Amino acid sequence: MRFAKAHGLGNDFLLVDAVAAPRDLERWARRLCDRHLGVGADGVLLYEVEGEAVSMRLINADGSPAEISGNGLRCLAALVVERGLVPRHHVVTTVVGPREVEVEPLGGGRCRVTNDLGVPRFSAESIPVAIHGHPGPILDHPLAVASGTVEVTVTSLGNPHCAVFVDPPADDETVARLGAALESHPFFPQRTNVEFVTVVSRRELRVRFWERGVGYTRASGTGAASAAVAAMVKGLVERRVSVICDGGTLAVEWPEGGRVLQTGEAEILFEGEWTATSS
Repeated sequence: MRFAKAHGLGNDFLLVDAVAAPRDLERWARRLCDRHLGVGADGVLLYEVEGEAVSMRLINADGSPAEISGNGLRCLAALVVERGLVPRHHVVTTVVGPREVEVEPLGGGRCRVTNDLGVPRFSAESIPVAIHGHPGPILDHPLAVASGTVEVTVTSLGNPHCAVFVDPPADDETVARLGAALESHPFFPQRTNVEFVTVVSRRELRVRFWERGVGYTRASGTGAASAAVAAMVKGLVERRVSVICDGGTLAVEWPEGGRVLQTGEAEILFEGEWTATSS
C-alpha cells in the first residue's frame, strides 16, 4: 500500500488512496498512526480523484471517524496539486459537503492553501450538545468538569468544537487534564474538540488544542477557525485574525453572513510503501 505523509503546522496525516483501504478501517488506522509501531500521524486521510473531482474521508488516530479537518483538507489539496492531478483551484468533497481550495506551491513540497470551511453552526442540535431547543449561540456555558467549573463557548464547522477562554495561555498539564475531560463530557454526545483560547489583541489569538480522537495536537485547522469564530461572536476580535498555534500561524476570516476562510501552509514530507499487516 502506497501512502504519503503530510502535515499542516505539525498536525500530521497519512494520505492513502481509498481503493487501498481494508475493511477494518478502525484497527488499520490505529496501527498506521501509532508512533512506535506504525508510521505515526494524527489521522489517516482516505481520498479519491476522478477527473477534477476530489473527495476525502478522515479517520482519527484512535480509529474513530471524523467529519472534516482543515489541516487535512489543505494537505490533500497540496498533494493532488503537487502531483498535477487537478488545478490549483478545485473543490474537495468532504463528509459535511464541498469545500473550495486555492493552492499556491512554494517549492520543496510546501504549499500555501486557502480553504473554505463553510458556515458556522451554533444551535444545540447542529453541534450537537445536550441542550434541547437552544437556537444558539451558546456562549460561556458553565460545565462541571475536573473538580471545578469551566465556561465553554460551543460551535461547529461540521464537527463539534468547545472553546475555553484563558489568560495566560494554558500550560501542558491544563491542556491534557481539561482537554481529556471536556472531550468526553456528557454535554457532548459525539465528543468534542477543545480549544484553549487567549485573546492577544483584536487581530490575534493564541490557541492550544486537544483534538477528539487524537489528544494534544500542535495545530488544528477547524479548531483554529472555531476559536476565531467563538471570539468573534463574543465581540473580542475583528472579523479577520491571526491564530497562533504551537506549530505556526493560520489566518482566519469570517465575513459578516459569509463562510469561514482559512489560509495556512501544508507540507508533503515523503511517500512510502506499507508492507506490514494492519493487526
